[in-house]
Amino acid sequence: VETGIGGWSYPAFERAMRKGIHRDGTNLYPAFPYPSFARTSEEDLQALYAYLMAQPPVRQENERSRLTFPFNLRPLMAGWNLLFNRDATIPLDPSRSAEWNRGRYLVDGLGHCGACHSPRNLFGAEKGGAAYLAGGVAEGWDAPALTKLSAAPMPWSEDSLFAYLRTGASPDHGVAAGPMAPVVAELKALPDSDIRAMAVYLASLNQPLPAAQAAARREAVVAAGASDTHAPTSTEARLFDGACAVCHEPGRGPLLFNQGPPLGLNTNLHLDRPDNFLRVVLHGIEHTVHGAMPGFGNALDDQQIVALARYARGRFAPDKAPWTNLEESVRRLRATH
Repeated sequence: VETGIGGWSYPAFERAMRKGIHRDGTNLYPAFPYPSFARTSEEDLQALYAYLMAQPPVRQENERSRLTFPFNLRPLMAGWNLLFNRDATIPLDPSRSAEWNRGRYLVDGLGHCGACHSPRNLFGAEKGGAAYLAGGVAEGWDAPALTKLSAAPMPWSEDSLFAYLRTGASPDHGVAAGPMAPVVAELKALPDSDIRAMAVYLASLNQPLPAAQAAARREAVVAAGASDTHAPTSTEARLFDGACAVCHEPGRGPLLFNQGPPLGLNTNLHLDRPDNFLRVVLHGIEHTVHGAMPGFGNALDDQQIVALARYARGRFAPDKAPWTNLEESVRRLRATH
């Protein structure tokens, strides 16, 4: 009661969820994604309130906000809300299935996928229209586009989306890392029917290929980076062989660890920025469905990490422009980890 919402009425809870206004009348910030929660149904909001109020009470003093001017002026959020917080439910599309509509409701409402996967305007509000779910930034990681604008060599299909949201891994795209990893962990509480509904909706924003074409494209992407066409004749190639091939290149010798996904299919290698790939190489990935990937930040120096990234981009994403400013990116990511 003293430090949380233990004494809040349902109207106060609903106002915070839909309007972004604290019980004491002060404005909240949309880091708490109330513009998405505002689209939640009344039935679901009441269920959330009932669930939260049934939990054991916890006393935990919050840290004071430390925002700089002018962001520390909470009354300014009233103007932001007038411009960008559309308190409206998500309309049903009668031309679509109930499953599709359910998926849209979860993605745009409680799931608030756009909070990370949609770009933002100068005022920090999510962009809509053609920019909807077209890729954003979350905690320094690139959140890839979830639409046909995706840079991935393989388009997302309903089944690949379901597998990724359910397990955190897709053989055609890679594994969940960074801010997405805890999202997948929390999605485990959802029934398969809800995960499937989200996959159905998101797949409709893509252009999936027929099975035969998808298999052919996958084979072509993997073959382009095959080891028999990339002999280890350079320092960069030998570095890749020593650090990566043992997991990511079956056929080059005994697999000492779990087999990782083919790097040519990994979305991170096809993004405009190298940050996601560099973060994984530097710091690794823990506790995925495929096990774990070690980080090489303590084993390789900056120049070796740069050489490894440059080689991987050129070999496994040859149709993409080379990454620039890799040296500065590695220094920055080491300093901010």
